[in-house]
Amino acid sequence: MENIFTVFGASKYCQVSPKTIINWIDAGHIEAYRTVGGHRRIKRDDLEAFMRKQGIPLPEEEPVMERKRILIVDDDPIIVETLVQALEEDEHDYEIISASDGFEAGLQVNHFKPHLLILDIMMPDIKGFEVCKRIKSEESTRATKIIVLSAYLDEGKFKKMKENGADLCFSKPFPLPQLKQEVARLLEPV
Repeated sequence: MENIFTVFGASKYCQVSPKTIINWIDAGHIEAYRTVGGHRRIKRDDLEAFMRKQGIPLPEEEPVMERKRILIVDDDPIIVETLVQALEEDEHDYEIISASDGFEAGLQVNHFKPHLLILDIMMPDIKGFEVCKRIKSEESTRATKIIVLSAYLDEGKFKKMKENGADLCFSKPFPLPQLKQEVARLLEPV
């Protein structure tokens, strides 16, 4: 995948802000595509062709860093898109995928091995307490951080979610800047 850039990776490569890369893509200056989850991706050849055309110097070598993986589980595509866009534009260069139901989420947890799970527990096929308990009880997923989102939980139920393994709970509508801060804090190296 080293020949494909995220918005953040492209911004570092060009030494501009992620928002500038998004503006260039939206204006048609850089060719990009979207993943199934709605993430923008740029082929290295397309980015470098744009940089040469604009006189932007190509870096000698690209820094290599491990990207933190985030799985967003929500059946509301607007919430998923909002979270994806906010976190993808963040300076941390997260690798983000989404799932729209419990079955898909289970497959993605096993396959994608997220460092962080953002979970809407008010979905028809998701039992939030069970999901948290299962993730925290499995050796391979025990370190996964879990942020629970819900429009209908009170403090007592949030407390029960935390007792079952949730690291944080947010009520919908959630404060996006605070959520982004908490995601960064939970994913900081220990």
